[in-house]
Amino acid sequence: MKADLVLRSAKLVTGRSVFKGDLAIQGERIAAIGDLSAWSGQEELNCEGLHLMPGVIDTQVHFREPGLEHKEDLESGTRAAIMGGVTSVFEMPNTDPTTTSADRLKDKMERAKGRTWCDTSFFVGASPENVDSLADLEMLPGTPGIKIFMGSSTGSLLVEDDELLLKVLQNGSRPCPVHSEDEPRNRDRKSLISSKPHAREHPYLRDAESARLSTERLLRLSVEAKRPVHVLHISTQEELPLLAAAKAAGMPVTCEVTPQHLTLNADLYESMGSLLQMNPPIRSEEHRAAIFEAFQGGLFDVIGSDHAPHTLEEKGRPYPQSPSGMPGVQTLLPIMLDWVNKGALDISTLVRMTSENPSRLYGLRDKGWLTPGGHADLVLVDMEAEWEVTSDWLQSKCGWSPYTGRHLKGRVEHVLLRGSFAVRERGLTGSPSGKPVRFSWKPSR
Repeated sequence: MKADLVLRSAKLVTGRSVFKGDLAIQGERIAAIGDLSAWSGQEELNCEGLHLMPGVIDTQVHFREPGLEHKEDLESGTRAAIMGGVTSVFEMPNTDPTTTSADRLKDKMERAKGRTWCDTSFFVGASPENVDSLADLEMLPGTPGIKIFMGSSTGSLLVEDDELLLKVLQNGSRPCPVHSEDEPRNRDRKSLISSKPHAREHPYLRDAESARLSTERLLRLSVEAKRPVHVLHISTQEELPLLAAAKAAGMPVTCEVTPQHLTLNADLYESMGSLLQMNPPIRSEEHRAAIFEAFQGGLFDVIGSDHAPHTLEEKGRPYPQSPSGMPGVQTLLPIMLDWVNKGALDISTLVRMTSENPSRLYGLRDKGWLTPGGHADLVLVDMEAEWEVTSDWLQSKCGWSPYTGRHLKGRVEHVLLRGSFAVRERGLTGSPSGKPVRFSWKPSR
């Protein structure tokens, strides 16, 4: 049997097992997996010592185009993604203008043509103005569905009261990702800021009770609406029993954790200041440790980056004028590989949470699995490589990372997008060849 490319003697990683074998690629797709000694390739790569896994699907990124391209754009954001082993991204709607209509979704898809290094899709944002159209908007090509902001965001992308939230949840059937913070409480607590504000106050002003209240409300209304919800970037120990109880009761709820909420804590505000500022906040070590324990216990379904870049100049403004958010799409996989090497999780669990579960949750076609017939979106990593995150490796237009200077073990060596090398020997190769992510979700109505 002949193939375009055969990857030889890799440690193949699925969500269930790790086994040594070969993988053959024909065109854009995986042709065969296993002992392929009877196969030959026009090109063959010896992958001895490397782990081969499906490309990461990052289901929460903010690439800032249109309107905020000085922070990031689709080209630079997807370049950062592919360098970090992310082969598909779901981009958020809080751009300028916001993505709240079919025309604005189409505009983003047009902007992506010929400019993206990985495959892309774009959420539509729920707002008071489009609530009656959401069931139709969520089924448009190029979108994973509807994003809800219960905490403050750009323009009209705010669903803060229960009446509007219930109406949003009742208009559609796809799983709804939700930024869960209680906006009225956040607004009230702004008056508690000190006379000499500092970013260390951020988790106090947007406190844990804000997240708990919001998630409690969301879960209650999701039952009433009979709508699956996906709670994003969990940041508090108080939300964990709510989510665990909802899952135990068979409610259609899933949840996301970010590398930063697993890795960073509030002690770092003293050295990093507003660079650590994001929503929901990085909180105390007590919260981080509880989230990590729940992560190891299997509570979370998906790891997402919440890549949300701002320039260093913007981040340097006095708090609270400094914006919330940090880059993370390029470091998602490396940070988690380091946790694998530290024994905090096994690599199959990582593949489930970064590839298979996102594919299953959002109904992707062709992506997220090491299986014949699927897209050959692949990452080869050296689990023994020790290296330092340096600014010259970073691709995001913002030019910084909360992990700059951190020493990690586990490094991305090669990345293939639909069968072609996009990163080879840790260097970008070829040209932007991203396409729209395709979904197979069927409406329930």
